[in-house]
Amino acid sequence: MIIESLELKNFRNYRELSLQLSPGTNLLYGPNAQGKTNVLEALFYCASARSHRGSKDREMIRFEESEAHIRLQLLKREVPYRVDIHLKKDRTKGIAINGVPIRRASELFGTVNAVLFSPEDLNLIKNGPSDRRRFMDLELCQMNRTYVQVLVQYNQALQQRNRLLKDLYFRPELVDTLDLWDDQLVRFGRELIRFRRRFVEELNPVISELQGKIAGGTEPLQVFYDASTDEEQFPEMLARSRETDEKLKLTSVGPHRDDLGFLIDRPEAGKRGMDLRKYGSQGQQRTAALALKLSEIALMKRHLGESPVLLLDDVLSELDENRQKQLLSAIEGVQTVITSTGMEHILKQEFSVDRIFEVQDGTIRRCQL
Repeated sequence: MIIESLELKNFRNYRELSLQLSPGTNLLYGPNAQGKTNVLEALFYCASARSHRGSKDREMIRFEESEAHIRLQLLKREVPYRVDIHLKKDRTKGIAINGVPIRRASELFGTVNAVLFSPEDLNLIKNGPSDRRRFMDLELCQMNRTYVQVLVQYNQALQQRNRLLKDLYFRPELVDTLDLWDDQLVRFGRELIRFRRRFVEELNPVISELQGKIAGGTEPLQVFYDASTDEEQFPEMLARSRETDEKLKLTSVGPHRDDLGFLIDRPEAGKRGMDLRKYGSQGQQRTAALALKLSEIALMKRHLGESPVLLLDDVLSELDENRQKQLLSAIEGVQTVITSTGMEHILKQEFSVDRIFEVQDGTIRRCQL
């Protein structure tokens, strides 16, 4: 997949932008707070219909404007596609693919495939479970449209059940309707669990190989699906937790509370299966996070038959020389957009930069190589 061009209007600090990208490596450089990350945010929004910063739609509209527009032109298996997104301050956003409006934002998944890697992702291992669930969900949503549908239906059932648990305080006669939402939660929750278990099984050999390259093969890494329940026990555990759920006014068990676990084998220290989240050093956690992000690229390529676009948001400056080399060697043949505050440490690496753009105060100027 190749992104050919990006057009922005009143998006963040860009009044107007027309950017033509190379199918190879594109470097956006300039001081902080000039708009480099805003470009990556727009690109990623076209893949996921959400901001990787967690921003609301209205927050991405240029100050004192009421609307913003994003247009992306891309090629998938030599077939042209166009994504148009219309952000509105006081109304729901509009999205169209090849000029045809879509009804739900979730229908956008799979049109643009992108992996975004920011310095915050280096803390993916030590952060809370919600970040690792988000990683898993975003990867699966881009690779499998069925997963998108199941996830949407599960979340809708979860929201309805949680709303009902709050309403029971005022209307206890509604308690029998909990069974309806329990049935929906179990039906779609079981499917989520099955998808995620298969994903982790496929992820393990990929991340283990990448971890070995980065760490020199000294610390084998294993990922496990840390589930709050399994698909067979889910109905029973949901029923047992009902009294607790009514008190807490939320659903305390289900795949919305699941996590990914990481184990490091260290036979030379007489230890096996060390929990990286709890006991790993910062260096070990950052290495595992890098291997996890690189695994995204490999798995998408395997499932989709082509590489996703890689978005690197000033992450090279956060990596030591060895990790930089491992990252850059993994992106050969992958269209990449890199942001950086300077060019020197990028250009000295042993890989080619095809286009360089200088970013300054919401304007972008292409530079000569």
